[in-house]
Amino acid sequence: MMHRSKIKVLVVDDSAVMRQTLTSILSSDPDIEVIATASDPYIAASKINSEIPDVITLDVEMPRMDGITFLKKIMSQHPIPVVIISSLTVNGAETSIKALELGAVEIISKSRLDDETLLAEAKIKICDTVKAAANVRVTRRSPAASLSVPPKVSPDAVIKPVIHRSMSQTTEKVVAIGASTGGTEALRVFLEAMPLDAPGIIIVQHMPELFTKSFANRLNQLCKITVKEAENGDSVLRGHALIAPGNKHMLLRRSGARYYVEVKEGPLVNRHRPSVDVLFRSTAQFAGKNSIGVILTGMGADGAQGLLEMKEAGAKTVAQDEKSCVVFGMPKEAIKLNAVDKILSLESIPGFVLGNC
Repeated sequence: MMHRSKIKVLVVDDSAVMRQTLTSILSSDPDIEVIATASDPYIAASKINSEIPDVITLDVEMPRMDGITFLKKIMSQHPIPVVIISSLTVNGAETSIKALELGAVEIISKSRLDDETLLAEAKIKICDTVKAAANVRVTRRSPAASLSVPPKVSPDAVIKPVIHRSMSQTTEKVVAIGASTGGTEALRVFLEAMPLDAPGIIIVQHMPELFTKSFANRLNQLCKITVKEAENGDSVLRGHALIAPGNKHMLLRRSGARYYVEVKEGPLVNRHRPSVDVLFRSTAQFAGKNSIGVILTGMGADGAQGLLEMKEAGAKTVAQDEKSCVVFGMPKEAIKLNAVDKILSLESIPGFVLGNC
């Protein structure tokens, strides 16, 4: 009888407590094996020489050699999927965004590991993230079995299904985008292609709180349009993109001809907060045929059902193709539901969006 090989993980963190916590969490998943831990990058390098892991979890703030320098060395010498474990500080967030630009796959916040009430959520997130990271490189690997966790919460917990209603006419378009693993780079490519008069854009990128603000600020420096982390009540305007804050759901709302966002608390939906399904359902409800739905690279199925609801409400919908995805999960699930009008490469999606505005 053949056994599926486990995902081999190297944990790199200068804190002995954090190494122990991460090892315990990861080892609780039957599909993951922690093959080694290291207190700094020099020890990590020697461990990699002994046995190459499938995934590395890396603290970016360490003595002797910082995580960014180590990440550069890994990516140039022997690329291995890296998940960043970062403290919830402004410096930590900015460093982590830089790490994503250098090729790291995902960010996980350390703060949730110190809070007993948040630990259950954190366990799910960490194990799912490591599995996603393994899939980035090892495409032959079959999807790993999920942990025994509470059932997934549907978007109904945050926003009720679409009630079709007559609304005052508006010609303003809204572009709703959902992304997860690999999405930070995909969003950069998409948003850099947007002109100053681009339609209003609302985005859910799975990312911890505080990090979304640094991510939005970074994109704002790179793009012609204005990019910011959304605040409750922000208007959706031409030439502007709003990114949902980490750990909050974001919904599209409408008052007369004005679109705005509601940022709110709520349960994890499809194991995520913010959830793409929540954003897409609200967009179907309040923008309907005046919207365009875009689903980008990411693990799992968040956004697939919401994109179908957008399509059924008259929106144009597009999914990133497998070749240009880091992880062909969310787009694949949307395609399976027949929620997608077009399947395009990342580079072709901006043209599709602008052509339908």
